[in-house]
Amino acid sequence: MGLQGKRVLVGISGGIAAYKTLFLIRLLKKEGAEVRCVCTPSALQFVTPLSLSTLSGNAVYSDMFSPVNQTATAHISYADWGDILVVAPATANTLGKFALGIADNALTTLYTAFTKPVLVAPAMNTNMYRNPAVEANMESLRKRGVRFVEAEIGPLACGCAGQGRMAEPETILAETAALFDNTSASAFWREKKVLLTAGPTQEAIDPVRYISNHSTGLMGASLSDVLTERGAQVYLVCGPMKNQPAREPYRRISVTSAAEMYRESLALWSGMDMGILSAAVADYRPKTACGQKIKKHEAETMLELVKTDDILASLGRSKKPHQFLAGFALETENETANAAEKLHRKNADLIVLNSMRDAGAGFGTATNKVSFLDKTGQIVTGECKGKGAVAADILDYIENLICVQSLTHPA
Repeated sequence: MGLQGKRVLVGISGGIAAYKTLFLIRLLKKEGAEVRCVCTPSALQFVTPLSLSTLSGNAVYSDMFSPVNQTATAHISYADWGDILVVAPATANTLGKFALGIADNALTTLYTAFTKPVLVAPAMNTNMYRNPAVEANMESLRKRGVRFVEAEIGPLACGCAGQGRMAEPETILAETAALFDNTSASAFWREKKVLLTAGPTQEAIDPVRYISNHSTGLMGASLSDVLTERGAQVYLVCGPMKNQPAREPYRRISVTSAAEMYRESLALWSGMDMGILSAAVADYRPKTACGQKIKKHEAETMLELVKTDDILASLGRSKKPHQFLAGFALETENETANAAEKLHRKNADLIVLNSMRDAGAGFGTATNKVSFLDKTGQIVTGECKGKGAVAADILDYIENLICVQSLTHPA
């Protein structure tokens, strides 16, 4: 998994999910990482220094002024020591302090001094998670390059259900490993020009209504980030995405409708080395969009739909020998057969298949589970992982497939 010998700082803030961090520490150690724990004072209301030090094999740093600290500036020495800071759980309070540069405890002071990759796993009540101030703080951190393992949907400690559960330790582990894998990737992706489509499209019915789907753009945003980290020039053509890339791509073209995405993608395609089409493009649009809001007069009304232009098929028809084209398929039945038919009919080199029947896959989740279908006829199914880790798997698969093809069919 790429964690052997890596130095991981595990930051823990004061939430009930801190109990799951004990399992994360065990998993990190099992993968060969060195672990040191840094806690807020509130975190120690949920886990004990003895548990953390026993599992990590190192003393816990929680008091900036403790006489047992090896140096008077422990936050600096810890920042120098660690290769990555993983904060799990990250509470609303701690995220707010990170965003505002407030350094008033061991963890927030360490974060302020830390210049290497930071991965956070939020955990809080769903109303807190959706609070505009908390959302603004998280968006601010994303723009500065902080990576998030999105909170999951499920039962919460308060008794209600919703998004706010800290991601499982296995998911956080995979995301941590993916960050190391990305930064140590081969030169394959450097300077490659990649057309990436992401997010949903919106097809206007009238000035206030539209047809769309549940895509948040998280899978596309994750792909954009991993591509950028590996040195690719990402030309991101994106619909109205709720989730944005943490790293600004080489070029971003924002669109709304399928027609706009089609036009922008075709205009870029001839100059690209690769296309990865992860957008959830509407298959149909209203034949005519009304110029004024449709009034509710009749008991029933008819909406006539027409097909949108097929971006993947159009790019496949004009694909040059040196270009690689990957598409996505989201299926609810006959998944493999439908994806294989799509692969050949649209002249793609790879289809990344999602099944809505797989738990943890599809729209609106922090995780995904995909299968790969390529022209060799093989089908490879991955595990359910965080979307950042899945993005890394997708790029690894593409790199391996292209390298094998170049050896089998040299130019």
